[in-house]
Amino acid sequence: MKKYLSVFKISFAQEFAYRLSFVMWRVRNVMQIVLVFFLWDSVFSGTQKIIFGYDKAKIITYVFGLIIVRAFVLSARAQDVAGEIQRGEIVNLLLKPVSYFKYWITRDISSKALNLLFATCEWVILYLILKPEFFFQKDPVSLGGFFLLVALAMFIFFVLIFIVSAITFWMPEAGWGMQFLIIVVAVEFLSGGLFPLDILPSAIQKILYLTPFPYLIFFPLQAYLGKISGLLLIKGIIVSAFWALTLWLLMKTIWYRGLKVYNSPGK
Repeated sequence: MKKYLSVFKISFAQEFAYRLSFVMWRVRNVMQIVLVFFLWDSVFSGTQKIIFGYDKAKIITYVFGLIIVRAFVLSARAQDVAGEIQRGEIVNLLLKPVSYFKYWITRDISSKALNLLFATCEWVILYLILKPEFFFQKDPVSLGGFFLLVALAMFIFFVLIFIVSAITFWMPEAGWGMQFLIIVVAVEFLSGGLFPLDILPSAIQKILYLTPFPYLIFFPLQAYLGKISGLLLIKGIIVSAFWALTLWLLMKTIWYRGLKVYNSPGK
């Protein structure tokens, strides 16, 4: 336990070594939220409206909720795994008495802790400046479901990163491109990170629900807003847990097969 606590402290300190990268990540998130906020604020301006099943308070809460949920789910140091494989640095950790996955989970937690700290500050500042209508969830069941779904989403995203990074075992030059395509493009769009997925046609929604992406951001926020409850909430938690377990088993299979064919540079 002490060695992982040391990893956490070192990783937390290392986050400040890449200040520009970290600042640009936070600025991009804030600008994205501000743009989406003004878009929906203009859509709901004037008389009271219900659009796509949302009133103004709930849609703005969804937008602001993205700041916190993205900090929990999408901030991850494990994106560096593909680079470690390509450069041969993975061997350094495989030979040490630590679990490779626990090591990166610990580094992810340190990244999430720092991003959550900044995300909370950004949330408060934007809330004071924009003074939006807001929906505060008070139901303990909905809040409990929200936090459980966020925890599952964090694990799902972590495993997805490792699955995509494992491609580098066979195609060393393709790691960054695949990460950009899956982690940046697919996750941002298909997880509800840009807009609520239930504004899409029902046929597209049914297809999306066959993937793990909606359970990263959209479904947890739906739980917080109280738009899903009871059996639907339980079903969502079960499906999220199913994806977490299935992707974990898939990742382990791909990972160990990758290690068998892996040759580090210089061998």
